[in-house]
Amino acid sequence: MGRAKGPVYRVPFRRRREGKTNYRRRLKLVLSREHRVVVRKSNRYIRMQLVSTGKLGDNTLVAVMSSELTNYGYESGKCNCPAAYLTGLLFGKRAKEAGFGEGVLDIGLHAPVHGSLVYAALKGALDSGLTIPYDPSVIPSEDRLSGKDIATHSQNPAIVDKFHEVKDKIMNEQIKEKKRSGTG
Repeated sequence: MGRAKGPVYRVPFRRRREGKTNYRRRLKLVLSREHRVVVRKSNRYIRMQLVSTGKLGDNTLVAVMSSELTNYGYESGKCNCPAAYLTGLLFGKRAKEAGFGEGVLDIGLHAPVHGSLVYAALKGALDSGLTIPYDPSVIPSEDRLSGKDIATHSQNPAIVDKFHEVKDKIMNEQIKEKKRSGTG
């Protein structure tokens, strides 16, 4: 594409020029008037946020990063499929505690690839009790979610056991929170 010529040239929005926002997709999500479950992946971590859109901009209601999994004893990589699932599980737990039960998935500029880390995080949020519309064919297999494929290709076969241990810690903590709030 050539340079801007003529007096009628319209400069695109800054975030569009930087390649950070797809405004057509964002408009559809905002017009749904539901909270957005935002999933973003970097080279090291996975971030999930529950975001509401207001007149003055977006408000983050709940946020979780995969780096928080070390608090639960998960020491493996923080940007793999088991970490994405556990991050989604922790996110769903915190969202339910904050009183939110549903949302719509926002993957931003990530390509919607079946079985990707974005959908592993979605599966974790769904398993924690959140209601998010999705197509069941996009969810990764149980072997990918638990890390069995990582254990077969690497020197770390204990990742599957650690995954189940951390998953139980997150789910049991959720049950304790419900018991506390139910007795008061």
